[in-house]
Amino acid sequence: MLAEANLDELLNEALLLTTELSTNAVEHARTELDIEVTADQAGLTVTVSDFAAGPVDELTVGVRNRATDIAEVAERGRGLLLVDHFASRWGTTYLRTGKGVWFRLDRSDRQEMASATSAPPMSVDPPDSAGQSAVPSAGAMNVLMQTTPDPYAEDPLPDFAAGLLNRVAEMVGAAGGVVRLDRGDGQGAQILARYGRQPRAGNDLLRVPLAVHRPYTGELELDAAPTAYAQPLAVLTAERLSLHLENDRLRRADVRRQAWLTFLAEASELLAQSLDVELTMALIPQLVVPRLGQWCAVHTTDEWGRLRLAAASHADESMLPQLHATLREAGPDSVQARLREASRNGTRTALGGPMEGFAVPLIARGQRLGTLAVGRHQRHRQDPDEIAVLEDVARRSALAIENARIHAERRRVAQTLQQSLLPPVLPVVEGIGFAAEYVPTGGDVDVGGDFYDVVPLPDGRWLVVIGDVSGKGVQAAAVTGLVRDVIRVLAGDGKPLPEVLSRLNETLVERGAGRYCTLALAAVGPGEGNRLDVGLHLAGHDRPVLLRSGGGPAAFVGTGGTALGLLDAITSPTEQFTLDPGDCLVFYTDGVTERRRGRELFGTARLRDAAAPLAGFSADVVAARLRSTAINFSVEEPRDDIAILVLRNDAV
Repeated sequence: MLAEANLDELLNEALLLTTELSTNAVEHARTELDIEVTADQAGLTVTVSDFAAGPVDELTVGVRNRATDIAEVAERGRGLLLVDHFASRWGTTYLRTGKGVWFRLDRSDRQEMASATSAPPMSVDPPDSAGQSAVPSAGAMNVLMQTTPDPYAEDPLPDFAAGLLNRVAEMVGAAGGVVRLDRGDGQGAQILARYGRQPRAGNDLLRVPLAVHRPYTGELELDAAPTAYAQPLAVLTAERLSLHLENDRLRRADVRRQAWLTFLAEASELLAQSLDVELTMALIPQLVVPRLGQWCAVHTTDEWGRLRLAAASHADESMLPQLHATLREAGPDSVQARLREASRNGTRTALGGPMEGFAVPLIARGQRLGTLAVGRHQRHRQDPDEIAVLEDVARRSALAIENARIHAERRRVAQTLQQSLLPPVLPVVEGIGFAAEYVPTGGDVDVGGDFYDVVPLPDGRWLVVIGDVSGKGVQAAAVTGLVRDVIRVLAGDGKPLPEVLSRLNETLVERGAGRYCTLALAAVGPGEGNRLDVGLHLAGHDRPVLLRSGGGPAAFVGTGGTALGLLDAITSPTEQFTLDPGDCLVFYTDGVTERRRGRELFGTARLRDAAAPLAGFSADVVAARLRSTAINFSVEEPRDDIAILVLRNDAV
């Protein structure tokens, strides 16, 4: 518009005043705005309108009734002061949708002002007769207000602050100046920018605080008298600098929050990887120190509600004995009392000296597990963000401890239940050797369906049993216990093995909940000489491996039958054979043969080949060697239970 009207000489004033009115509209109205520009040969008129209700009087009263000293102008009227100074005319307008401020710049007024002063546009006008700085030129004001940080600099604030300080110091004729900033990081106030000599303390020192939010604090100092324009120019410069300092604070706060989120994610991942209670509690202080505090202590609550120190850490390892001693001290004002208060009330509690810090309760799923105590750093105290992160760490730690405890309880229950399904010890029988190996799957937290047993028969023989119930977990364990008890009862009553299998099948069909079972039963008793007579029955189970001590290859024996629990009627062929002294019969479950290495299975042929060299060894050695061979076949955890039962003729 100015170019078309040949009003280039009004450019600086027009830009400066339009910027001020636009800034006021954005800052105070916080709505969209309209800028209307009208130019003719005589001058320029600009109207800035917003869409917020309310008067403009609070912005204009300080200008219309201003005193000689500009420092008396209202806080929110300094922008209009520039309008009042440079504009030929200005005023306000009111519309149904909002309000506006307009100004007029006439070419004749600009020519008169240019002839009244010889100062260049980018410099301060010469001092007046009283020795005070005269009115700065519009060009200098425009350059001051348009100075911005370098958007591509890694840290643009020092250069930006130095540029602002240099310009305002030249405009007010200051001999020196400094900008100090304290970011609240424990390093105290630091010099962000300096101009000329160090400002001298005295009446002529102009000091303006920076309008920044905590933890930032700072001030602008100029070695200049607070003259008519020096004070508001310093304030305007401080406000402009404060705006970018606030941006820096928000940016750093955002980066810091992102770092905290990353820290919490990594802490959660580490805590989730451990399902051991003691290891989890030992890991918590290592995560906290020194990131969130100088020291950290984890206390857990026992069944009587008493706190017990579970783990502790200190940034200075030499201070650990003193930390432990302080945590053990009793008394109404001791750390122990504060910890009990935090645990009892379920709220964060401040710790007094000498170990200042916070105690945060450990609560998971509504249960109070203990406390997490963290000591303050020597340089600074935790800010609200750090305290919030600390409370978040406490929640995640409590959940990790509770999960580890649940896992430990589950493992204990699984082990107890599994042990109840297996004989505590195998019987010691003269002339007969028994040995067994059992490897549960699922890291001891799931009950498998594999079991074995050795039961005495009324006729003096022994019944060797190995079986596998389909599935895992409590239901499989219940069916396994049912199968084991039915076999013991029926075999103890002297029932023939075919009848035992038939009745067991009926029981599983009625009460097995859809699960089936494979069994291998062998009735073993003394035969002619030192031999053992064996009557073998297979109900859908893999055939055992027979090892002859006198030589010959290992071989599978037995005839397959029907698995139990699937059909109303079953077949269970009987195979009779003898074991000479030193002979072994190896029973196993499919956890051995189906041991997987990639797509390759261990298989029955590999089992037979692994057992062949063990002919002549004791039952314990055979069972242990086969277990080791099966386990070492793959680096993966077993996907199914592994059970091996060895029967050997130990007659000499």
